[in-house]
Amino acid sequence: MFGRNWSRSQLEAMVASQRHRGPDAEGVFVSPSGLAGLGHNRLSIIDLSGAGRQPMSDSTGRYRIVFNGEVYNYLELRAELEGGYPFQTRTDTEVLLAAYLKWGPSCLDKLIGMFAFLVWDDQEQRLFGARDRFGVKPLHICPRAGGGLWIASEIKALHQAGVPRRPDAGAWAAYLVSGMHDHGQATFWEGIQRILPGGCFTWSPAGGFRQQQWYDSADRLLEAGPDSRPEPVVADELLALLEESVRLRFRSDVPVGVCLSGGLDSSLLLGLVQRVQGPDSALKSFTFFCGDPAYDEVPWVERLLAQTRHAALFCRLAPEEVPALAARVQRHQDEPYGGLPTLGMAKVHERAREERIVVLLDGNGLDEGWGGYEYYQYAGAVDASRAPVQGSKSPATRPECLEPEFAALASRLTVSKPLPDPLLALQYRDIRFAKLPRAMRFADRVSMMYGRELREPFLDHRVMELGLRQPDDRKLRHGQGKYLPRQVAAAILPRQVQQAPKRPVQTPQREWLRGPLREWATGCIETALAGPGAGWLRPEAVRSEWTRYCSEAGENSFFIWQWVSMGLLLAPASPRP
Repeated sequence: MFGRNWSRSQLEAMVASQRHRGPDAEGVFVSPSGLAGLGHNRLSIIDLSGAGRQPMSDSTGRYRIVFNGEVYNYLELRAELEGGYPFQTRTDTEVLLAAYLKWGPSCLDKLIGMFAFLVWDDQEQRLFGARDRFGVKPLHICPRAGGGLWIASEIKALHQAGVPRRPDAGAWAAYLVSGMHDHGQATFWEGIQRILPGGCFTWSPAGGFRQQQWYDSADRLLEAGPDSRPEPVVADELLALLEESVRLRFRSDVPVGVCLSGGLDSSLLLGLVQRVQGPDSALKSFTFFCGDPAYDEVPWVERLLAQTRHAALFCRLAPEEVPALAARVQRHQDEPYGGLPTLGMAKVHERAREERIVVLLDGNGLDEGWGGYEYYQYAGAVDASRAPVQGSKSPATRPECLEPEFAALASRLTVSKPLPDPLLALQYRDIRFAKLPRAMRFADRVSMMYGRELREPFLDHRVMELGLRQPDDRKLRHGQGKYLPRQVAAAILPRQVQQAPKRPVQTPQREWLRGPLREWATGCIETALAGPGAGWLRPEAVRSEWTRYCSEAGENSFFIWQWVSMGLLLAPASPRP
């Protein structure tokens, strides 16, 4: 909390509201001037001693840092900084602080990792903050009357401090009209914004709040230009980068596990784990399933692990669990989330906590960086202003069920970067505005609600940038995406390893909503219609669409989940267990 007109008790309430994110330790610092208050919840990953507590001070006491995430190349940076800074801990937090003190904001370009951090200069009364390149770690701000600024990892912390909990009609309109969310600074709540992925900012009493983009994948692509090197050279570089990315993400003083499905991404990730750790690697793997053979990937994962020593832990999501679990996940997400797949991941992280696995590796990012989504095959015909929903031939949303005045509040997404071809334009949209921002938010909140850290090796910026620079035929070939990663996977995986075919729908959400969850979904929709939705939705049109959906075998449940989300998120507050 920065500026005037806040209290230590408000800051402590914010810290308490985020205890699930860091259950191992917490701390609060209030500057002598009263202009700055920093709070932190610690999930101990590197240097488990008390020396790693935050807010952390430099050796002079002038600077304080609070940091969420990991800087994976902290050992290399520490070696570069050694001699110029008197290190007192073995943490990456102190390395990050030392890097900022030496290089200022330019330190960001040296970081390989996921991060959101603040550094307070108590002498200059000046704040610097930044968020990682692809928004793996969150950062929310609330400008205050009188020029102050409140900041938190999660929206609920700002509400807990006293920011009114009022839905933002424009954000809801964009979501319900086009399916877009998490694509800009606006959140679903009035007065609260997000710092964009790759964003940084400063604040001071005299200068106020100023922000800018320190990283943008399109800018880096345009600077570097297309990659004209021979394909085998690029394949070798890709494999080397992937190996290093996985190796760096094993840096941990607590146990590491891996999330697996049966597809290419998980197969490649497991192959890389084997190369980095050796054939005797026995780390635990986690896979969710729903008990429906049409969707479950259990057989593919079992075949994937058959020749290894990895323990396979399968986490089942049953329909009778959904109502209570959906409400719990919603409280942690603070904004609409991605339906049953997110609930399935909640089961994974719950099991990981039971198994005392603190860090998990996951395979997000390969599709966006290397052209893996089906609609990339016909990139020139895709409406880039709408949220992509795979596996649906019918419109994903139902704007005709909205009141016209409300629907008119929706803004359209425009991507104006001068990218050289339609495929790159779609990849950039998905990385910067559509797929990745929402996937990273879902993943962060659902892992941190159980105090687990999720690491994304394929989101190493070097891997992503290499993919973006490649000609289209190194991404799309023979009717499939991710061509070059497929070649790399084929080179490192045993021939007998089979992968599940690419399937955009991972859960029986469509069937469950019209089947065993019908009564629950009806209740959520009616709650939406009775709340703010009473002025946003056309009740008879919504009920008619819901009835039609339940009576027909529609292949799109996205719009139904939107209405369920309204009921879950905008229902009157109730006591929380």
